[in-house]
Amino acid sequence: MSSPDTPRHIPPLLPAVVTVIALLALGAAGFRYLAPAPPGAEVGLDRVRAAALAGDLQRATLLDQDAVVVVVDAAGAVLHAAYPASDVATAQLVADLATGDVAVRVDPQVDKAVVGVLVTVVLPLILLAALFAIVLVATRDGAGAGGVAGFGRLRGRQAGGHDRPDVRFSDVAGIDEAVVELREVVDHLRDPSRLATLGGRPPKGVLLAGPPGVGKTLVARAVAGEAGVAFFHVAGAEFVESLVGVGAARVRDLFAQVREAAPAIVFIDEVDAAGRRRGAGGAVGGTDEREQTLNQLLVEMDGFSVDDGIVVLAATNRPDILDPALLRPGRFDRQVEIGRPDLAARQAILTLHAGTRPLHPDVDLAALAGRTPGFTGADLAAVVNEASLLAARTGATQVTQSHLVEGVDRVRSGPRASQVLTDAERHRVAVHEAGHAVVVAALGRAAEVTRVQAVPRGRTLGSVTLGGDAVLRAAEDLRDDLVALLAGRTAERDRLGSASTLGEDDLARATGLARDLVGAHALVEGLPPRRLLAPRTAGHLGEATDDAVLGADARERLDTAVDAELVAAEARASSLLQVNGAVLEKLVGELDRLESVDGHRLHALLAGIIPPARATAGQR
Repeated sequence: MSSPDTPRHIPPLLPAVVTVIALLALGAAGFRYLAPAPPGAEVGLDRVRAAALAGDLQRATLLDQDAVVVVVDAAGAVLHAAYPASDVATAQLVADLATGDVAVRVDPQVDKAVVGVLVTVVLPLILLAALFAIVLVATRDGAGAGGVAGFGRLRGRQAGGHDRPDVRFSDVAGIDEAVVELREVVDHLRDPSRLATLGGRPPKGVLLAGPPGVGKTLVARAVAGEAGVAFFHVAGAEFVESLVGVGAARVRDLFAQVREAAPAIVFIDEVDAAGRRRGAGGAVGGTDEREQTLNQLLVEMDGFSVDDGIVVLAATNRPDILDPALLRPGRFDRQVEIGRPDLAARQAILTLHAGTRPLHPDVDLAALAGRTPGFTGADLAAVVNEASLLAARTGATQVTQSHLVEGVDRVRSGPRASQVLTDAERHRVAVHEAGHAVVVAALGRAAEVTRVQAVPRGRTLGSVTLGGDAVLRAAEDLRDDLVALLAGRTAERDRLGSASTLGEDDLARATGLARDLVGAHALVEGLPPRRLLAPRTAGHLGEATDDAVLGADARERLDTAVDAELVAAEARASSLLQVNGAVLEKLVGELDRLESVDGHRLHALLAGIIPPARATAGQR
């Protein structure tokens, strides 16, 4: 508690707000004062004129501002009547009063005239000025870089002094390679002389590249936490404005703050928003706002050295669209790729996030990691959190394996949907999902099938959970994937007589995979070893994609080859389902009865699969 002698801080907005409130109160009082309040009973103007012409009035007073006439009749009664505020009406009224020898007096009401000018002219101007002052103060002190007064300033999310990040490398799991690369930055910021004695120079800038959710921001904060330095966290989009020069000014302001707080780390999240390749998207010329921002960023990164205690970390999901000048040595000297975690990394991440939860002894995090191929660190954290919420919802005191498995399903497909399926619809979903599972098992990947569900979740009506972390895919593997994708609708068509809309997503994925197989990877015999399809990112760079300039003959050959792959995959799926029809019927029956099959029950059902010999590249 402050002492009585300590001056109290007055918020800068308080005087302006008090002024506005006072002006509004004055305005209300002024309008109330201006309202007419004449004495006597109110009568009509025609009665006043009739009395005047009949000689029944003694005197009359015209209230000029109120447009009211107050009269005293022969009996001494005081009456008043409103009259139109016009020169013609006033002249006619005065003439009628004069005809009846009524003593007429005009009250100009000077005080009301003055108050009227103040309320209708002066007070609104003062009120507008006060409101404008509020806007200026708010944008200067509250809105930061986006405000009027601070349009060229970028305040960022600085964690300096006692508010420095408390994240450490021990709080990060599954990205050991990235930690090793970044430890040099930490060692330099802690003890610059250590590397200098060996003649080594740490990287001035490090680009963290990888898909969303893999932990790029977390590891950047961990670097600052390990080094114990100030941490400036800004987004690339904060530099970009429609006004030319604003982004460059914000870049200058950011690095001015960083130099004052050095040693420090600057973390630019989604750097591609400001560092996209110049000339991309059709915007060219030195006056383009994005290009000026990028040029200023390049200048600032050239304007300091690692000896100044400043290191720039940046993160992006799209390193391929960054300007080459930004990636050259001396700016971003090192690029660290953070990919989706593999099986061991997923288990480590799950162990880290589950370490503070009360786990049941039956929890098997290794098995859970096998159920989550393709999950990022953020996804795995969400799985553990969902499991904890489910345990709390059911009143359990520990998180069980069933809670964690349900958490995986909720993160992958969403919570159970409220759709009410008929028995026929539920059976069709069971046939579709069982078709996927049986064909995957028949392709020699039975161990990857961990769960089959005919349960609506999110926008899906059923699902098959697969394991496996393949990195390199041969042509045969891609064709197997095509067969597995088309197996669901093929099972519907063969067992129920027709396919349905359940296979819409499967068709889209299968078509994209077949186009990549033919046009991107050139893995089809009979076509030249040429990439017909450009990377999907090229269109974002203002470049013409290869398929956009293909001739009619080449495009026709591409489409013909894609169609052939899809037809062959569907035929192969139908053959595998026919051979394993008994297993398919058993699995469909279990799904009709239980809605979800996994674990030993699923493996026992799939044990009867008859796997054919792997098709060769020519068997299409």
